Amino acid sequence: MARRKRASDGRMPLVEHLLELRKRFVLIALGLVVGAVVGWLLYDPLLQVLQRPLEIAEEMRGNQATLNFAGPMAALDLKIKSSLFLAVFLTCPWWLYQVWAFITPGLNSNERRYAYGFVGAAFPLFLGGAYMAWLVFPHAIQILTGFLPDGATAFTNAEAYLSLVMRLLIAFGLAFLSPVVLVGLNFAGLMTGRGMLGGWRWAILVAFTFAAIITPTPDALTMILVALPICVLYFGAVGVSLLHDKRVQRRLEAAEV
Repeated sequence: MARRKRASDGRMPLVEHLLELRKRFVLIALGLVVGAVVGWLLYDPLLQVLQRPLEIAEEMRGNQATLNFAGPMAALDLKIKSSLFLAVFLTCPWWLYQVWAFITPGLNSNERRYAYGFVGAAFPLFLGGAYMAWLVFPHAIQILTGFLPDGATAFTNAEAYLSLVMRLLIAFGLAFLSPVVLVGLNFAGLMTGRGMLGGWRWAILVAFTFAAIITPTPDALTMILVALPICVLYFGAVGVSLLHDKRVQRRLEAAEV
């Protein structure tokens, strides 16, 4: 297959971008399929880990945690969802690299070396966001189960409970990726550091709104603990973008001389 031609500055026309986007989506999908196969094999230990917060909350109340399945099809559906969930984490470096590889054609050859730096920074941030959700979730479960009468046992729907856990972990992971995405957009010339800094009020509002929506408990402390790291990461992205803009400006000034 012939290599697609690009302009001298490394940029591609719209049609080529769409073809490149399709290629990256296919590669991401193939990676998720492979990860899902591994996730299918690890379903049982994953299930034990995910239901541990519920078990801890019930043990504190002197009850036994029970997950209920509506039927065999519900169990099969949950196993498929859990396999895909684990695939997202197992293949995180792969699909993060594909995202950056899609942006890369819009950059010059000197800036393409940042691909590994992008993945190297995004991977721990994604896992860090998921880990933070994992720390918050047991606290949320304890608060919610605290509304049950003494001696009562909650028969928790397995699909609803585990779907909530998986959504929280992925949502927090993606939220922690936002600074790296902003830096990538800055390197692609789509955003400036000054523009990002000028929108800091909106960024803080979005961070706290996200925290208020995604945390399953109504207490303000949990919301603040979730929003503050996102705000810190945002300003870190602003700092990196401002430094990059200065380097670009110096190169342009040097080229004009």
